[in-house]
Amino acid sequence: MVRRSWRIVFLNVLAGLAVLAQGAGSAHSAEDRPPNFVIVFADDLGYGDLGCYGAKNIVTPNLDRMAREGNRLTSFYVAQAVCGASRAALLTGCYPNRIGMLGAPGPQARHGIHPDEMTLAEVLQQRGYATAMYGKWHMGHQHEFLPLQHGFDDYFGLPYSNDMWPNHPTNGRDYPPLPLIAGNDVIELNPDQTQLTTWYAERAVNFIEANRDTPFFLYVAHAMPHVPLFVSENFQGKSKQGRYGDVIQEIDWSVGQILDALQRTGLDENTLVLFTSDNGPWLSYGNHAGSAGPLREGKGTAWEGGVRVPCIVRWPGHVRAGSESAEVAATIDLLPTFAHLAGEPLLTGEPLPERKIDGANAWPVLSGQPDARSPHEAYYYYWGNELQAVRSGRWKLHFPHDYRSLTGPAGQDGRPGGYTNQRCGLELYDLESDVGERNNVAAQNPEVVQRLQNLANAMREELGDSRTSQKGQGVRPPGSI
Repeated sequence: MVRRSWRIVFLNVLAGLAVLAQGAGSAHSAEDRPPNFVIVFADDLGYGDLGCYGAKNIVTPNLDRMAREGNRLTSFYVAQAVCGASRAALLTGCYPNRIGMLGAPGPQARHGIHPDEMTLAEVLQQRGYATAMYGKWHMGHQHEFLPLQHGFDDYFGLPYSNDMWPNHPTNGRDYPPLPLIAGNDVIELNPDQTQLTTWYAERAVNFIEANRDTPFFLYVAHAMPHVPLFVSENFQGKSKQGRYGDVIQEIDWSVGQILDALQRTGLDENTLVLFTSDNGPWLSYGNHAGSAGPLREGKGTAWEGGVRVPCIVRWPGHVRAGSESAEVAATIDLLPTFAHLAGEPLLTGEPLPERKIDGANAWPVLSGQPDARSPHEAYYYYWGNELQAVRSGRWKLHFPHDYRSLTGPAGQDGRPGGYTNQRCGLELYDLESDVGERNNVAAQNPEVVQRLQNLANAMREELGDSRTSQKGQGVRPPGSI
């Protein structure tokens, strides 16, 4: 597929800026080198699954250390509570419905990220960064959609969720063998999933050591704790929360491996490390699912348990140690924030007004500045193309919508329990006093309801809303084959 000429021109401009900034070589001196970035992205990890977020039976010393030495965010959001859409938002800075990347595309899907979309990796690559992605991609599995075609120099991992294989507990016949990909090539089918976390950690460490003299962006997107749960022998039976806890503790170990590599290579003080999750816990899996802590519901919903996730940011000397922020920030903010830190202009306005993004520079919030405020007047909760809720400040307004709720027995040992369909009305919650969304205060605050409805109406014009049958004027198509 041929990319649009404006995009080629823009990439050439960025490359020219990178050369001017860096000189003729790819290496940077200590004085002018921009920061490195590491994102560690867990899969289906809940708000209450880490020690620093209240977990009692799961030990996470490395992530707890990151929280002590950095900033712990308590109102950090993903764009939708499902795997593929969430990842598309992180890498493009857009609500996924803006770019047509919804749901969790599987091996039968014939769409993926559009070649004209700029990913975070492409932005940084054009700034002279080495880029690598290890783990779950989930933005299209055909060649033109894979990471090497979207800004990454190196890739190793699964193209979609680890349950999309013949051993699925309820519909395995729907799936072909699960491919493990290196670069653009399938190197193994149905790989040993007990080794995935280890393999990703090893490759992450090797990448750091190989690029100690070059600014880099490293994206580690773990397959776990998405079911089916797998853990290496070194962590089997180590937690007090069964296999689920073992999996989380191995992910924590992998974070420790990255932190140790940064220290060993002398890059610790020049590297921002961010840990978060793609959505909340998949509650129907019972003892193989995580916890949303005090939040309501989980994965697949617009309640806080579905879209509010742990987020820890560490960068010694730049992120305030031991800080905590309750201001709203989100994965859509990472692209513009990292671009800002790397010295790249935001991808809004000229020269790309038609490629609007939804994120904003959230560096004051991410860095733990005491008086930082959210860059968002409002944050929008979509499920597919349906606008289900909006938050502004302390207030969150739900619009009438159906949602799934685990009201019966939960699953056990890798087999899911069943959800039942529930419906909410027009409901207002004060998230500062009622984070669990239990007390609907819409009747007592009609002016707040009206203000949030007005914000939602403006967003419906921009991104649409299937509930009101509106088409958004700012929506772009995904790539397709």
